[in-house]
Amino acid sequence: MKSHQEIAPNIAQEIILKAESLGVMLASAESCTGGMIAAALTDIAGSSVAVDRGFVTYSNAAKTAMLGVPSEVIDAHGAVSSEVVLAMAEGAVEQIASDHGIAVSVSGVAGPGGGSEEKPVGLVWFGLSIRTKQDVETQSHRKQFDGNRGEVRAQATQFALELILDALNQMAN
Repeated sequence: MKSHQEIAPNIAQEIILKAESLGVMLASAESCTGGMIAAALTDIAGSSVAVDRGFVTYSNAAKTAMLGVPSEVIDAHGAVSSEVVLAMAEGAVEQIASDHGIAVSVSGVAGPGGGSEEKPVGLVWFGLSIRTKQDVETQSHRKQFDGNRGEVRAQATQFALELILDALNQMAN
């Protein structure tokens, strides 16, 4: 199993440098990754120029209390859903201490148990919220990963970092 230090340190370095050059602050709202995204980013020396905050909201109560995810949304769709990761990302980006921010959120079924036919082990939803002075744009992505719990979490962390870097590259263009 890969530790967060082994998950693409080059992409994390690139994210920090690009975010700093664009004046963008970053946040993560994590459930199944348990802080691995924030850890990968803050492993980079000087990351405080771009990393504003990270939330580990493993329980549904934490998603509601820390990020403002309505409990009715969780009850209606389940924690592993597009609706919940969108609300998580929006809740995180609202708290970034900058006019320009990117928040990524993650909720999934890392396994080995807890899956169902509708939400199998390895299913991970991602939210991405981009705030500029003009507006906030939020999107969700669904991925199905293979492997054991550690491998699912590592792949989810990698994909979340790629989402952040893609958003930064779009902002730069």
